[in-house]
Amino acid sequence: MATRGRPREFDVDEALDRAIEVFWRQGYEGTSLSDLTDAMGINRPSLYGAFGSKEGAFKLAVDRYARVDMAYVDDALAEPTAFETARRYLLDNVDAITTPGRPPGCLSIQGGLTSAPQDAAIVRYLEERRAEGEARFAARFAAAIEAGDLAADEDPRELARFLNTISAGLAVQAAAGARRADLRQVALRALRAFPRTPDNARDGDRD
Repeated sequence: MATRGRPREFDVDEALDRAIEVFWRQGYEGTSLSDLTDAMGINRPSLYGAFGSKEGAFKLAVDRYARVDMAYVDDALAEPTAFETARRYLLDNVDAITTPGRPPGCLSIQGGLTSAPQDAAIVRYLEERRAEGEARFAARFAAAIEAGDLAADEDPRELARFLNTISAGLAVQAAAGARRADLRQVALRALRAFPRTPDNARDGDRD
């Protein structure tokens, strides 16, 4: 019985890892189809067949980046207190955005910092992904309020937005060449503004 089409001759995850690297360094607008095919080691028909378009490849690259490079988010959300969640997230984020051998900064930030009007859909997509991440932290902090780990008058969405803004700023600074040690000090300074219980009131400066 004849099979339909030709079997895919490349590993999709490996190709996406290479696409991540290109999009991360050059941004969405600055990455051409030739940049992608050269990095992936495939031709344009193969790219279109596997990903549909440059936009499709970018979205799948961001999805993979979130699962692999940002897996530390799940670990942070699993911490027993809201403060420990915030602390682990910011410090692990600093490590991630300054990983040797990887582009500095964050794909979800750098990918859409500069964009042409025709790339508005990509900008919206990145905004939606960041909003989804922020919502996860807001839900975690809402649960902390219910458990008595945070004061009842705290706003979980405000706390989540605070973390999101700090992490975005750290990523921009990392991309500009800031050192890991300096960014960790910024994260620790930010944590002093995060609410905590008496039990962890002195943990903000622990390295």
